[in-house]
Amino acid sequence: MAKTHYIIPVFVPDLGCPHQCVFCNQKRITGSPEVPTKKDVAVKISDYLRTIPRESGIVREVAFYGGSFTAVSQDLQAELLNPAYRSKCNGDIDKIRISTRPDAISEEVMILLSANGVDIVELGVQSMDDEVLCLADRGHSSRDVLRASAMIKNWGMNLGLQLMIGLPGSTADREIHTAAEVAAMNPDFVRIYPCLVLKDTPLADLYQKRQYQPLSVEEGVGRCKLLLVMFEKAGISVIRIGLQPSEQINLTGDVIAGPYHPAFRELVEAAVARDQLEYLLKQLGILKAHSVEIAVPVSQVSVVRGHKGANVRYFQVKYGITEFITTPDPDLKPGVLRLRSVDGKAYSRILSREDLPSQTFTN
Repeated sequence: MAKTHYIIPVFVPDLGCPHQCVFCNQKRITGSPEVPTKKDVAVKISDYLRTIPRESGIVREVAFYGGSFTAVSQDLQAELLNPAYRSKCNGDIDKIRISTRPDAISEEVMILLSANGVDIVELGVQSMDDEVLCLADRGHSSRDVLRASAMIKNWGMNLGLQLMIGLPGSTADREIHTAAEVAAMNPDFVRIYPCLVLKDTPLADLYQKRQYQPLSVEEGVGRCKLLLVMFEKAGISVIRIGLQPSEQINLTGDVIAGPYHPAFRELVEAAVARDQLEYLLKQLGILKAHSVEIAVPVSQVSVVRGHKGANVRYFQVKYGITEFITTPDPDLKPGVLRLRSVDGKAYSRILSREDLPSQTFTN
């Protein structure tokens, strides 16, 4: 499938952020230690546009990532937005996105963003549990999230909310509560990040003093799959799960501990697919089988089989399935499986992951 949405990323680490969250080292995450200038932004847009097709149906979006964009002076906000806004007015780009803190949103801020063509505002929510927010030194409350989210939606902008699992003091139940609160706000999309222990952060000090125990990859996957299905049931798109792999993280060892995996989302998607198939087998009373055939969406064959065949091995060990057949079906939507046969007996049982009962999840 041809790509139709292109992001022109502008990284603004530590921009205006009044707090040092325990988990945060923006310079290591973005690999950009300096705040860009107006000229830098213009050059970045120009360079990227030369590589993006000019065909109709292509969306070109300038995204200001990292930091707390609206916490700096309005003059600096306007200066950085200006090249993007001019490109949008000229028809060279289609959308502008910024990321910021919930407590850095006000009517004055929204007036400026609107006047400079901003279409999408992402808020770093992390949790809707005030105790967890306090332990993470976030510097804002869940009430700030509710207020800022309502204001962004009232201004007609798209709302994105970023969540983090595995923070100090957090639990699976607290994260489910956060997801329910976030779903009730009806954002246009969410991102889910597992909390990682990065070098040169307060969390690294807590970890080294054994005052913080991060999640394992398996635990992180188990929690994220619950949230993924919750949001999909609510009709909310989850556009990212897990920190994006970068040269900075992969090669320099900046992650000290925590559930980091370069294919983290694939692990989560595969875990949900495993639960779907297992649920179908249990509903049919199948405890042992030699051969199973499943129709799967064309784009999700590897997901259903699991990262490096993990699901194939799981069903072989637990159910004795030695022939695990995944048949691509162009008529199936992503997230939908159809059980076709078990040991030669034909079935036609379809299950969407949005219809998977929460209590059936395995850990």
